[in-house]
Order: sequence, then structure tokens, then C-alpha cells
Amino acid sequence: MGGRPPAPRVEYIPAPPPPVTVSTPTQSLKTQIELARVSGEQNRLNMETGAELDRLNEEFYTGQDLRRYRARGAEERLLSETRGEQERATIGTTGQQQRLTIGTTGAETRATRRTEGAETRATRQTEGAETRATRATEGQQQRLTIGTTGAETRRTRETEGAQTRLTRETEGLQQRLAIGTTGAETRRTRETEGAQERLTTQTRGQEQRAGIRTSGEEARRTALQQEQFRRYKEDRDFRQSRDAYRS
Repeated sequence: MGGRPPAPRVEYIPAPPPPVTVSTPTQSLKTQIELARVSGEQNRLNMETGAELDRLNEEFYTGQDLRRYRARGAEERLLSETRGEQERATIGTTGQQQRLTIGTTGAETRATRRTEGAETRATRQTEGAETRATRATEGQQQRLTIGTTGAETRRTRETEGAQTRLTRETEGLQQRLAIGTTGAETRRTRETEGAQERLTTQTRGQEQRAGIRTSGEEARRTALQQEQFRRYKEDRDFRQSRDAYRS
């Protein structure tokens, strides 16, 4: 009753057979063949020209690299020579300062020895003069004692005892003065020697510190030159590479 109508039947008509192609030589075909041949030759010529340009570019950039390497080697050799000159100058300055320090030390030591010898000789001369004066007084008293006889014997003995005691006191006083003078001169000599040694040590320390400061300044100056040259080479190589890439 209310059902779906049956689907219509479709019949396909078979396609006609393909047409038969017949090759007919024409002027247009010959022209295309000639154009294809000319185009192939042009392509080969373009490829050969491109290869030639590639070889020329390779040779040019290879030469550029060689020149860059040679320039870099020359700069490094120049830097090494400069570093060597600075090191030799530093060593020369250090040696000169050391020789000056040793010379100053020797001069101060000799001056100290001369002062010590002069003081020792002066002490010996004073000691000898006092000893001779004591012996002269003693001989004079002995002669007076021998010239007195009899009743004067006791007085002579008393006088001799008094003179002997006075002589001994004078001798002891002179010896104490000589020992005091010797001690004072020795202490003064030692003080002079210590002052000279301290001055020599201070001078040596100042010269050594000056040499070390000079060495440090030269080393820092050399390191700064190396860093500046390294930055210059990096910037130059970067610019050359960028220019080569742009070209």
C-alpha cells in the first residue's frame, strides 16, 4: 500500500573507442626539437660556467685563508717577540736592583767594620795611656820610698801603703772608666751596625717591592696587549667572514 517505489534502472552506454593518432611531421615539431637542443646546450654551458665560477671562488677563498693564516702567524710571532723583550727587560731590571742592593749591603758592612775597628783602636790607645800613667806614678812612689831611710822607713811604708792604695784606687777607677768607655763604644757600634742593617734591609725590601711591582705592571700590560690583540683578531676575522658571506 504505501510502499517505496522501485529504484529506476540505469543503463550505461559504452564509450566510443579512442581516436587513432597519426604522426605527421610539421614545421612546429622541428622548431620544438631545435629549441630543446638549444636549451640543453644552454643548460650545459650554464653548468660549466657555474662550475668554473665555483672553482674560481674556491681558489679565491683558499688564498684568502692562506693570507689570513700567514698574517695571524706574523702577528703571533710579533707578540711572542714583544713578550720576550718585556720579560728580558724585567729580568734585567730585577738583576740591576739586586746588584745595587748587594752593593749597598757591602758598602754598609764595610763602613760598620771600619767604625768598629776605629773604636777598638781608640779604646786600646786610651787603655795603654792610662796603664803607662799608672806605672809612672807607681815608679815615682817606689823611688821616693827607696830614697828614704831610717826614721822615714815607717813613714815611707805608711806613705807607700797610702800611695799603693791610691794607686790601686786610681788603677781601678781607670780600669772602670776604660771598661765603661769600651762598653759605651761597643754599644754605640752595635747600635750603628743595627741601624745600618735595618736601613739596608729596608732598602733591599723597597727595591724588591719596586721590582715586583714593575714585574706585575709589565705582566699586566702584556696580558692587556694580548687580550686587545685577540679581540682585534676575532673582530677582523668576523668582519672578513661576514664580508665574504655577503659577497
